[in-house]
Amino acid sequence: MAGAGTKSVLFVCLGNICRSPIAEAVFRKMATDAGVVDQWVIDSAATSDWNTGSTPDARGLACLRKHGIETDHRARQVTKDDFMSFEYILCMDESNLSDLNRKAKPVKNLRAKIELLGSYDPEKQLIINDPYYGRDEDFEKVHQQCARCCRAFLESNS
Repeated sequence: MAGAGTKSVLFVCLGNICRSPIAEAVFRKMATDAGVVDQWVIDSAATSDWNTGSTPDARGLACLRKHGIETDHRARQVTKDDFMSFEYILCMDESNLSDLNRKAKPVKNLRAKIELLGSYDPEKQLIINDPYYGRDEDFEKVHQQCARCCRAFLESNS
């Protein structure tokens, strides 16, 4: 997937309709604004197969639009190839981290560094909580956390 000299990041949450597509879209916009998007492979995925093919949650899309960000992402599940092709797999909570580490165990040519996206948060909010059962404010909080974390991640990989 990633070519020579290309950096790659996969954002992961449980269903790939709330947190990870927000993180993906935020990071893509930051990389575009910084003029480095062509140096990155950027995607997002789910640990589950519940929402495969679905568009992101309407509240997440509205939150992104409010910040001038668009996405045409469709939900997909993490594959074995993702662990071999992505340099970074950044997830949202401890459950995602546990699921990813379990799925990565049998992978022979593991390349990905699997981490919590929140480990990059300058405000030290390690967990990005699922806003699915919440309100619009919860999606805004996810956006703010993703923006802080993605900015720090991009800076640390520039």
